[in-house]
Amino acid sequence: MDNLIFLKLGGSLITDKNQPRTPRLDVLDSLCHQIADVRARDPNLLLLIGHGAGSFGHVAAKKYATREGLSPSSLDGNKSKYWLGFSEVWHEANALNKIVMDAFRAANIPAMAISPSSSVIARDGEVSAWDTSSIKYALSKGIMPIVYGDVVFDEVRGGTILSTEDLFMHLAREMRPQRILLAGLEDGIYADFPARKHRVESVTPASYQKIRVSIGASGGTDVTGGMQSKVQQMLALVESIPELSVQIFSGEDEGSLEDALSGKNLGTIIKAN
Repeated sequence: MDNLIFLKLGGSLITDKNQPRTPRLDVLDSLCHQIADVRARDPNLLLLIGHGAGSFGHVAAKKYATREGLSPSSLDGNKSKYWLGFSEVWHEANALNKIVMDAFRAANIPAMAISPSSSVIARDGEVSAWDTSSIKYALSKGIMPIVYGDVVFDEVRGGTILSTEDLFMHLAREMRPQRILLAGLEDGIYADFPARKHRVESVTPASYQKIRVSIGASGGTDVTGGMQSKVQQMLALVESIPELSVQIFSGEDEGSLEDALSGKNLGTIIKAN
């Protein structure tokens, strides 16, 4: 689709990951109003939004090892505990999504949540089947589809969690966005993390090995791998879609999301070469 951008609102940005079930409502309000302002200036812009689970889903997911799934030899008692945790993570992810959707509604943005748990089947931690017709139809009608990190049933593991990046990996190969924007707390990738004195302007598959060991993990509980996992996934994606660029930047500063959506280079760019 022409003029299509994928935007992730990171869990560390929209929640306090050090305080369970704590949304950052002022940040959400600012982000949604920046999106509304950009849409008003460019009504042809197509945006697919994803958001992380932050301090809602990750705590329960770690407690119940939800992402890892069940082994075939799991005892019945362990299975019962796993599925209890699976439903708890679903509840937490859904609770945060409701807060996010309320923020979009308050900013007068026509948006609808597309729940991964009800539409995606995974196979060993990756999307196996997903009818994306509703996402494409929403975009064609001017409605902003919103996906989010969520539990899904898995043909190998029984159940698992797919992060927003996992979902974007599948959707990008099918829908071919122009750009992917990952808005979090960190204002890019650093060659000397955690000192944060030397931010890297761009990363390619060829240059990644020089900084791989310095890329940090998440500052809070994160069962989906933190920064290093995100970077590796996005590098694999730009290798398969060379015309795609991915931007990692901080959405914390007022106006930064609006700048990124408008094409300004903030943070670190991940590209094929």
